[in-house]
Amino acid sequence: MNALGLVEIPSFGITAVVTDVAVKAAAVKLLGIETTGNEKLLIRLAGEVAAVQAALAAAAGRAGEMGVTAVVQCIAKPDAGMAGLIYFPNVENPLYGGRDQFLPGADPRQQPKKIMNTNQEALGILETQGLTAILEATDVMLKAANVTLVGKEKIGAAYVTVIVRGDVAAVTAAVEAGAQAVGPLGKLIAAHVIARPHEDLVALLPR
Repeated sequence: MNALGLVEIPSFGITAVVTDVAVKAAAVKLLGIETTGNEKLLIRLAGEVAAVQAALAAAAGRAGEMGVTAVVQCIAKPDAGMAGLIYFPNVENPLYGGRDQFLPGADPRQQPKKIMNTNQEALGILETQGLTAILEATDVMLKAANVTLVGKEKIGAAYVTVIVRGDVAAVTAAVEAGAQAVGPLGKLIAAHVIARPHEDLVALLPR
């Protein structure tokens, strides 16, 4: 590995959008997204130093546009002793029922299924703090438009994300309806649509 890129930001919903921007900005490989036990996550990227730096700049810029501060760092030629901190097994955290990290095709809870067609389908991401709110919002999303439920993710601190897929118009309508449904049931953390998600991001999601 020539360089390791790190981006730490809050919220799975925001992290997914920032990850998509980063991997589209330069020739980098998405190694995974690691949870931290609270609302923050760490995106791990690898590639040539210049590519990693470009991806980090794009990530920091998009995070700023979304109103959050990204902690970014490029580690050139990481020491071999770092491998255990970069590559490690993915397990479900018993404290909150979510994954310790998101790895391509490595969701320990599910059997592999057909991956979504990223050329035709958009992703809708709705994140709340509170389970009641996300369940109500998910029901509203599925009733509001022709979208398919991809799955649910927890990252701790009662942050829960639901992901849907479908065409851009349907996903947009579903996310807007779901966001409005949160209301007094919980706190809306993020509501985003990714029109054409990068295949590296899609590989990390439940299928």
